[in-house]
Amino acid sequence: MSKTAPAARPANPRFSSGPCAKIPHYSLDMLADAPLGRSHRAAIGKAKLAEAIDLTREILGVPADYRIGIVPASDTGAVEMALWSLLGARKVEMLAWESFGEGWVTDVVKQLKLDAVVRKADYGKIVDFAEVDFNNDVVFTWNGTTSGVRVPNGDAIPANRDGLTICDATSAAFAMDLPFDKLDVVTFSWQKVLGGEGAHGVLILSPRAVERLESYTPAWPLPKIFRMTKGGKLIEGIFKGETINTPSMLCVEDYLVALKWAKSLGGRKALIARAEANAQAVRDFIADKDWIADLAEDPATASTTSVCLKFTDPRIRDGAAFAKAVAKRLEKEGVALDAGAYRDAPPGLRIWCGSTVEASDVAALMPWIEYAFEAEIEAQAEAA
Repeated sequence: MSKTAPAARPANPRFSSGPCAKIPHYSLDMLADAPLGRSHRAAIGKAKLAEAIDLTREILGVPADYRIGIVPASDTGAVEMALWSLLGARKVEMLAWESFGEGWVTDVVKQLKLDAVVRKADYGKIVDFAEVDFNNDVVFTWNGTTSGVRVPNGDAIPANRDGLTICDATSAAFAMDLPFDKLDVVTFSWQKVLGGEGAHGVLILSPRAVERLESYTPAWPLPKIFRMTKGGKLIEGIFKGETINTPSMLCVEDYLVALKWAKSLGGRKALIARAEANAQAVRDFIADKDWIADLAEDPATASTTSVCLKFTDPRIRDGAAFAKAVAKRLEKEGVALDAGAYRDAPPGLRIWCGSTVEASDVAALMPWIEYAFEAEIEAQAEAA
């Protein structure tokens, strides 16, 4: 290798887009207060779950009349609960610009068999929200975790819409401003921006969403794990810490630790600023490079959490193999773990820049990306 390896290294090489990096200076000792071996229905378990809900509301700025529930099966479970329980009462529009949005299209069109309007955009772009009829129910991801693009704001969503807006915000919550007045259902998993442990989802419902639940019964059967009403009324306990199934109190404690860390920084605004600084460090680095570029085509819609990059050098013969080799080299050097593009996305790198990542680590990684790129260009030439 003709180029010398960079001297500095990221202190934390974890740049995975999920599960994501733990909060800075994390230690398992922080979980000592977890009520292990106790029922989640005991007073202490209920109190922990209620505290998690209350802190979530406070830090995200969720309106007082919105319900917040901790549900099974990560963000996927939360989205599925919403789709199966709410859709079918009105026409539906599905918006997709990356693999997870495509998954929700499959569920609605092929599993629920609804005649939905499907609007798609290629990786690196988002759909034109001006074309969407919000008198229909609309389902979309706020941030395209696998495509590196996001909805810039909620301006295109009318306040007086007739339909519900169902938003998968799993890579946006705690790192981007979510306009709750424009969103009727918001879902996320705390294993993303707050670096929590997996398997738990959070489901947030507006009063309009609750009204739909209490006035509409889907034509299809609902598994027990999806049911949020009984006798035509919302099961309020779900949104007060009485979870549908047994949660891990260790994972709940882990979430509480992250929430309290977020609050100590200054809450939502501080978390957003951290993510924006991290993403800017990547974009400042690639700005003058002709061999690498942002997958996001419009800076206005570029993600500040899952920053996706593509290699653009014309010497690259096999883009997929080259990108995998670069990611493998970064991992071997111990400077970036799990930094390859998502399997269904265009070849490249995906650098997680969420709030638990330190800007100094992102800055330290950037020269290593150039080092790995040049090493693979040389290796490719030698193999020719």
